[in-house]
Amino acid sequence: MTDDRPGEREATAEGAEASARAGRALDERARVTVVIATRNRVHSLLRTLDCLTSLCPGTPIVVADNGSDDTTSPEVRARFPSTDLLALDQNFGAAARTVAAERCLTPYVAFCDDDSWWSAGSLTVAVRTLDANPRLALVTGRVLVGQEERLDPTCAEMAASPLQANACLPGPPVLGFLAAGSVVRRSAFLAAGGFNPRYGIGGEEELLAIDLAAAGWDLAYVASLIAHHYPCNAARDADGRRRLTLRNGLWTAGLR
Repeated sequence: MTDDRPGEREATAEGAEASARAGRALDERARVTVVIATRNRVHSLLRTLDCLTSLCPGTPIVVADNGSDDTTSPEVRARFPSTDLLALDQNFGAAARTVAAERCLTPYVAFCDDDSWWSAGSLTVAVRTLDANPRLALVTGRVLVGQEERLDPTCAEMAASPLQANACLPGPPVLGFLAAGSVVRRSAFLAAGGFNPRYGIGGEEELLAIDLAAAGWDLAYVASLIAHHYPCNAARDADGRRRLTLRNGLWTAGLR
């Protein structure tokens, strides 16, 4: 016969519940992998990895290095040995994310740019949302830019999506997204072909969104999912990026 005091029983119950919560959080972190495509932006990438390992502890990370000729690969190996570094021999652009996703062992893949990272708790939101919605291939959230945390204009457009609302979805349905603020169901992403290798980086998301929807998948904007973006100006060709985005938009219109 035990003589547990009420306070002791309550403390034991609270401890058990805390352990259960910690176990659930660990399980959820083990269900998503962060994938980053990068090229020649080692300092920005290292900052991103610092933030991710602090804000999303225990989450697997794959870095796809698009043939960098700076010190990206050796510095990532030295400073973040638990990160899976995929050193590619050429620049695959956005398609490097597809190559990296093929290596992932988790059901979900969260994308980051080399100058963006997820806020604490956001990947848990993504996992729970995708678990609860088996026909959902992609969730995309708010991308807050810079120290001012300005909402990226594309996110405002997605929040006001003109597509017909679906009460079964966790947010407005969308037919486009920002890769740096999105989490995909790995099986659906790979079945759709991932990111087109011809597109590079800039407007590469639209074609994939169309292909996912055509395959019967849903895509939704979920405002509680938050990524931070601190644009890196190093090696950034703004005019070239605009031309590439325009070209990719024309390609998508022609292809679909």
